[in-house]
Amino acid sequence: MSNSADSPQPGSSTGPGTAPLGGRRGGFRPVRVLTVAVFALAGLLFFTSFNTAKGTNIRTDTSLLKLSDLIQERSHKNGELDESNAALRDRVESLADRDDGSTAAEDAKLAALEENAGTQKLKGEAITVTLNDAPPDATAKLPGYPEPQPDYLVIHQQDLQAVVNALWQGGAEGIKVMDQRLISTSAVRCVGNTLILQGRVYSPPYKITAVGDPEKLQKALSASPAIQNYMVYVNVYGLGWKVEENGTVTLPGYSGTVDLHYAKPVE
Repeated sequence: MSNSADSPQPGSSTGPGTAPLGGRRGGFRPVRVLTVAVFALAGLLFFTSFNTAKGTNIRTDTSLLKLSDLIQERSHKNGELDESNAALRDRVESLADRDDGSTAAEDAKLAALEENAGTQKLKGEAITVTLNDAPPDATAKLPGYPEPQPDYLVIHQQDLQAVVNALWQGGAEGIKVMDQRLISTSAVRCVGNTLILQGRVYSPPYKITAVGDPEKLQKALSASPAIQNYMVYVNVYGLGWKVEENGTVTLPGYSGTVDLHYAKPVE
């Protein structure tokens, strides 16, 4: 940065040996006031830091949980709550089935609605798509492509969404991401290179399993423009891509809450 603003300019009346404007010496000096203010501010900062730490080493104290540790703890807790909720739901449904006063036709209609909603197990032929980050030391495998940026080597939210959307378009009857069933309100979101799905956190490799006609599902994957773009990074930088036919599998039913939450205007 240029320091010309601090140097005397041609024609300046404040050079060495020149009295300040007005001819006064020993008058009010702003520099002294500024120095006092700086020291006062430094003292305030030291006091604030001491008051915050309260004798704790705020850089190295192991009692302070890292954010990543807290996220993993909450994710594990959410998983336990999902299992507990699923067990309670099964018990409630079992009790309701014993004497709910409904007809056989009504029971069949309810079962069909629950199957479409994804809250019941689903059995059928399936394929699994696995996405994974590229090796951290990856280089361009094909000529004419630039060396990779870190952003090129990790799975992004749009990559997962592209696979899920293509599978739905290919006629998937149900989809499971990692160990969780997707329903109409499920949102596939990534923070950094971790997946956050329905309150739980996952790291790559990511597995997406869909029940449906395997041939149609694979054709839908191949026809997706978003996946075609992803395949460029697979071929050039080594991002992970694997499609397997699983035979007959059973997807779990969604076990979380099905209540919808939305904003209300203040009256």
